[in-house]
Amino acid sequence: MLDKLLNKIEKNEYRVGIVGLGYVGLPLMWTFHVKGVPVLGFDIDEKKVNCINEGIPYIKHLGEDMMQKLAGSSMCDATTDFSRLNEADAILMCVPTPLDHHREPDMTYVENTTKTVSKHLRKGHLVILESTTYPGTTEELIIPILEKESGMKAGKDFYVAYSPEREDPGNENFNTAAIPKVVGGHGEEALKLARAVYDTAIVETVPVSDTKTAEAVKLTENIFRSVNIALVNELKVVYEAMGIDVHEVLDAADTKPFGFMKFTPGPGLGGHCIPIDPFYLTWKAREVEKYTRFIELAGEVNTTMPQYVVDRTLKALNSRKKAINGSSILLIGLAYKPNVDDDRESPTYKLMDLFDGYGAEVSYYDPYVPVIKPSREHGHWAGKKSIGWNKTTIQDFDAVLISTNHSNINYGELADWADLIIDTRNAMNGITSDRNKIWKA
Repeated sequence: MLDKLLNKIEKNEYRVGIVGLGYVGLPLMWTFHVKGVPVLGFDIDEKKVNCINEGIPYIKHLGEDMMQKLAGSSMCDATTDFSRLNEADAILMCVPTPLDHHREPDMTYVENTTKTVSKHLRKGHLVILESTTYPGTTEELIIPILEKESGMKAGKDFYVAYSPEREDPGNENFNTAAIPKVVGGHGEEALKLARAVYDTAIVETVPVSDTKTAEAVKLTENIFRSVNIALVNELKVVYEAMGIDVHEVLDAADTKPFGFMKFTPGPGLGGHCIPIDPFYLTWKAREVEKYTRFIELAGEVNTTMPQYVVDRTLKALNSRKKAINGSSILLIGLAYKPNVDDDRESPTYKLMDLFDGYGAEVSYYDPYVPVIKPSREHGHWAGKKSIGWNKTTIQDFDAVLISTNHSNINYGELADWADLIIDTRNAMNGITSDRNKIWKA
């Protein structure tokens, strides 16, 4: 059974099934397709499936050309019919792993997907989880569900592995194919198969001893970022009180060729990974009676940044003898990072809520997010549209706050049009020397 599947993989005669066609699954589909591997995509969202089959972009930074090529290929298909899972040889699960309202892991998507896969599991199948999760998920949750529902045995009748996604939406230097893939298997045979699958499409595979270790790798990567972002956010607050520009400090420190890695402060954390993933380990650590003090402190620092930004805005308005209540505030950038349309966990939403709570009139501008879509966390803003980019509109706002520094925004025009700018991203550096107009936050 092992040799049969390995032989199919070596000859590129196997088929990959990808469950979940979002920011992880769709680029993965493209990556395998480019290497000549037949791909079958699955999603419960019929709109996404139709977009793939019709060549219509729904993730802006991935572009129209890619979508049209996927739609026009006989080796690529997308469907909501999960009974077709048995057509795939390797099934890759790329579904969300959010936190619930108690900031504990919400494994609903993973559990439901695993149960669906188990109904169509056949002998020789390779199942790989890519969703970021706590160490032990594959062994303690995925495999028991697959075995119970299918009546088969992992490692004997089918194979299971874990390989964390490492997507960085909008990163032009590192796409899916160029990012090494960490792989952990439930046994040596599963590891061998998983490596063979990824070796057909990814620049390098990095094997680790087991699935639990692979799960820990992804958490460690994002905890590293969370802790270091918290550090520079804290330094920003301290240095501001001392009259020191934290960005100038960081730029100068970054000239050291060793022993320093530059992180930049901002208005808070955004995206699906960094604000969420560290708490998966915090939750799991309690099971072994250990405490993740660095992680929790970093989370505390990062979650207070939106309030710090609002406080700076209050002071900026006060300097103009204006109250926040009744003031009109424009937030530049709804996406959580520059040059993408991904607004998941964006700190801009927190800022909007805080300003709204103070009685301000809140608007936003984002060329990548023309309208706010319905969501579980920010449904009360659904339907709100980005304002137009013109002098007449922007000059009427009491304050403009730069939350996300998209590169296609004309900050020179903003400097000319806006009366008061609160800059959380150092976007106005070098644009204007009028320090009465620019407040850093």
